[in-house]
Amino acid sequence: MIPVRAAGLLADFAVAGVLSAADVHVALRLARLGDERDETVLLAAALAVRGVRTGSVCVELATVAGSVVPEEDASPVDLAWPRDWSALDASALVAVGPAAPWRPLRLVDGLLYLDRYWQQEQLVRRELDERAARPAPEVDLSSLASLFPGPAPDRQRLAAAVAAGRWVSVLTGGPGTGKTHTVARLLRLLLDQPGPVPRIALAAPTGKAAARLQEAVQEQAAAIGLPVDLAASTLHRLLGWRPDSRSRFRHDAGNHLPYDVIVVDESSMVPLTMMARLLEAVRPTARLVLVGDPDQLTPVEAGAVLSDLVHRPAAAGAVSGVPAGVAAADLDLSPVEQAQLRNGVVRLRVPHRFGAAIGGLAEAVRAGDADRVLELLAGEDALSLEPGTDQLEAEVRAVADELRVAAESGSAGAALLLLGRHRLLCAHRHGPAGVSHWNDRVTRWTGAAPGEWRPGQPLLVTANDYENALYNGDTGVVVADGDGLRAAFPRSGGVELVPLSRLSSVTTAHALTVHRSQGSQYEAVTIVLPPETSAILTRELLYTAVTRAGRRVRVVGSVAAVRAAVGRQVVRASGLRRLPSGAR
Repeated sequence: MIPVRAAGLLADFAVAGVLSAADVHVALRLARLGDERDETVLLAAALAVRGVRTGSVCVELATVAGSVVPEEDASPVDLAWPRDWSALDASALVAVGPAAPWRPLRLVDGLLYLDRYWQQEQLVRRELDERAARPAPEVDLSSLASLFPGPAPDRQRLAAAVAAGRWVSVLTGGPGTGKTHTVARLLRLLLDQPGPVPRIALAAPTGKAAARLQEAVQEQAAAIGLPVDLAASTLHRLLGWRPDSRSRFRHDAGNHLPYDVIVVDESSMVPLTMMARLLEAVRPTARLVLVGDPDQLTPVEAGAVLSDLVHRPAAAGAVSGVPAGVAAADLDLSPVEQAQLRNGVVRLRVPHRFGAAIGGLAEAVRAGDADRVLELLAGEDALSLEPGTDQLEAEVRAVADELRVAAESGSAGAALLLLGRHRLLCAHRHGPAGVSHWNDRVTRWTGAAPGEWRPGQPLLVTANDYENALYNGDTGVVVADGDGLRAAFPRSGGVELVPLSRLSSVTTAHALTVHRSQGSQYEAVTIVLPPETSAILTRELLYTAVTRAGRRVRVVGSVAAVRAAVGRQVVRASGLRRLPSGAR
């Protein structure tokens, strides 16, 4: 939709599919606020709004022409990108430099922000730098060897030592590299320290991720002596949701969280606004441990903070990343990893969840090596690249038949296990390569009528349901019960059956988007790729999809689509990866 009031550059960029009606509308409102008429300034304002809408914190003016991708359905148009953005320096809408008085836009070192996001980024930078410069907490590491009895070099042992000896630390690594295993033993290490027993909070961005973190930690509780009542919550619930605000919480800089240790899992999904609210709410003398995989998909909202933290330069005056007592043999790190260690970042590299073929494919995707990706897809038994869906239909029918038989017999546990046998993953929600199309197609393959409940029907919860303790992203299956049909959902140590009449936000889930699958694991996955022109087709999406599989990966799509995915990274402009103005 082209905004009728758009003219000049705004109209040209809207027609090209670069700007949406909302981007233009906000730019025009700002223009009226500051009596601004310069087309370059209005375009820059609209691009700043667009940047936040598409996940960036700011716009890097020097590179924006090469990083902006038009909408998929837009017709190709040659655009006259401005070469000179100096009009921003004199605009009443723009605060130039970090110390300038408030204006709706702020320009710092070639990065243009909506001022709100500049303030949030500065809060995150300030909190991290202050905590990095503070004297490290004292910690006794004598139990490390018993908690991690493997031979050195042991990155899990190193990660626990770093997290114990810093106020903020980052534990990264791909799926199955032992992040939760490390977190559980870190908590045991901190509980063994002299003095008062630390108060521990476990959290994650979504209810599904929080439930998974809680279950994973509790599974290891008995083996290492952790409290069995350790519970995890969403970040919204941890901070204290307020009905009068979407971005402010009960716990903030004036009312700190009452915890000594806070572990946040799936931190790659935490946007800038939430990270700012979390950091200001954490007490200065509390440890914050951020856990996640920076190579996975980024948050829906603006910012990719975990990735920024992994790659940002160390603050001036930052203390050493390694507490005394960790053996030098543990420091088997590359020069890049040694630099990251000064920011408390440790990456786990050895996958334990899947075999060498999938691990090699994931690493090739992460490294951006398209030739190696195609070589592995063509030459490994556990991997394949297929142009069509003939073999897919046969496998889907076979799994669906087993699932239906188990569900009809009332074997809910067996049915839930079969849900993990194979999963169809899509990049899009709609279109020929989208979830809606494939859910309808698989429904026809299984002989079910659209809209009916049927034993063996996979389910996806699409909104948090606190009454039934179900969370957005949870998956289940319809099973036969003595009283009719019910929905079965996995619970720690068992299965819960919920009457279908009590479910308000569920949908059929033969196929899932890759975003929805994040954090889940299946024996086999089939990844349906869109055409290579799709802007959603990125390296992060393919990496996330590949690492959902434990035993087999099938990619349905063209060689060109695979190359496009491996070669296209998510571009999210941010100032966190730079040294602050004047510090270079």
